[in-house]
Amino acid sequence: MKILVKLGGTLLDAAESRDRLAAQIAAARARGYEVAVVHGGGKQMTRYLAERGIQSRFVGGLRVTTPETLDAVLKVFAGSVNHELVASLNRAGALAVGLSGIDAFLAEAEQLDPALGAVGRVTRSNPALLDLLAANGFVPVVACVAGDRQGNVYNVNADQMAVACAAAFEARQLIFLTDVEGVLDGSRRVRPLLSAPESERLIAEGIATGGMQAKLNAALEALRGGVGQVRIAPGARAGILDRLLAGEEVGTRMVIEEVAA
Repeated sequence: MKILVKLGGTLLDAAESRDRLAAQIAAARARGYEVAVVHGGGKQMTRYLAERGIQSRFVGGLRVTTPETLDAVLKVFAGSVNHELVASLNRAGALAVGLSGIDAFLAEAEQLDPALGAVGRVTRSNPALLDLLAANGFVPVVACVAGDRQGNVYNVNADQMAVACAAAFEARQLIFLTDVEGVLDGSRRVRPLLSAPESERLIAEGIATGGMQAKLNAALEALRGGVGQVRIAPGARAGILDRLLAGEEVGTRMVIEEVAA
């Protein structure tokens, strides 16, 4: 079974958390899952820029990416964060390969909005490299950086990168490991199961806002792109990936159709 795991940058900031998740991903690979990983690194990026006296500016939740910031994107996302995760996976026994969307046109993008600078929207994902690596026992680890045919480089939202790669990779599951417990309903309780129409209602009624609204929109795009189900789960929970793959209802499981009562 093909799965794609998206790791939020917060979970990768500490070596203990990174190593714990890497061990679970390596174990899934050893059990026969074809695993691809996409990661963020926003927390690390903000810290890197602040250390150099560069203020981070966001519009609509997206980081305005100036030429100076884009240089940092390559150094942090495709550099330190990617390679630290690859090293953790290799230490856990996986054969991990660090990539970005630039490699072999894995993810092609176009500029989202001139006001945001080099922020990109993925327009096409070529799964050939993911397929080749995963089918031969490797774990591709993709940083959220994309390019175009003219050689431009773009900073891409990590959730959107995960969706594009999961759909092209024909993943059965897209697993978002995050720093939240799952999707909350109007009573602030975690919804263990959500259909696409129910997710749309949470957004329309103003219950899911901000980062969760963006994550739900990404999940809906994945479901409509052919991904069988999307899981949104707390990455800090012990044995979280093992539990999700075993079918345990942790966090929120999203499916395309309404579920009969």
